[in-house]
Amino acid sequence: MRRLLTLSCGLLPLCACAPAPAQPQAAALAPADPSFDPTFRAAFAPQGVAWVSAGLACVARAPSYRVSCPRLPPAVDVAWNGGDAWAAIPGLGAAVTLDRAAQTVAVGRVVALSNTRAYREDGTAVTYSGAGTRGVIGAPSAAITGGNGQDYVLLGGKLQRVADGAVLEGGAGPYLWATPGGATSADLPGVVGDSGSYRLGNGELQRLDVAGGVVGRVAHGPGRVGLVGTDVITVDPGGRVRVFGLDLRER
Repeated sequence: MRRLLTLSCGLLPLCACAPAPAQPQAAALAPADPSFDPTFRAAFAPQGVAWVSAGLACVARAPSYRVSCPRLPPAVDVAWNGGDAWAAIPGLGAAVTLDRAAQTVAVGRVVALSNTRAYREDGTAVTYSGAGTRGVIGAPSAAITGGNGQDYVLLGGKLQRVADGAVLEGGAGPYLWATPGGATSADLPGVVGDSGSYRLGNGELQRLDVAGGVVGRVAHGPGRVGLVGTDVITVDPGGRVRVFGLDLRER
């Protein structure tokens, strides 16, 4: 049986990252995030947002935006594929869907998920259909599918492109941001927008222009952030979802 919670605010689906002429998170030189928690991860998609916090995986789907936290063994990561929200459950050696039709794919002991594949402890990877696919050597600490459709991982403190194993950043930050041309790392959680970007840190949700300058801010605790159409969506480790306009006015 699935356990349902109701949020007090709405949530809109995530649109694909629109082109941005710069990577503002690098230009802004964001300080390290003292609230970094590797057990809290989130994934946004046109269908909604999914997250895992201290092993509990949840999903909030449009149009009702109710939060569903199915009773599962501890999860380590979440991602979206084929319109479904998936969670990696190492104790089961499987990836499972969080709502809609129940699906389970045997993937082994997974440590990270992207939109295209699940990465095991040894870096080998499998798709959501259960087929083997290209991975990496070693356990990635995070994975993301970039705006170009390719996968990128954080591995041993480096940002690596999975397709050819190229190391793109030698001293990568703990967070991955998808960009129109791929992905980059950052010291704070954030998202690339159409006319700028947004990031969370130092007690604020900040709006950055394309040059990396802060052009808007609002008080906000630790969490993750994604762009959903013309809304900025945040989720915190307690499962609270907040909706802001692009000007950071809360809806």
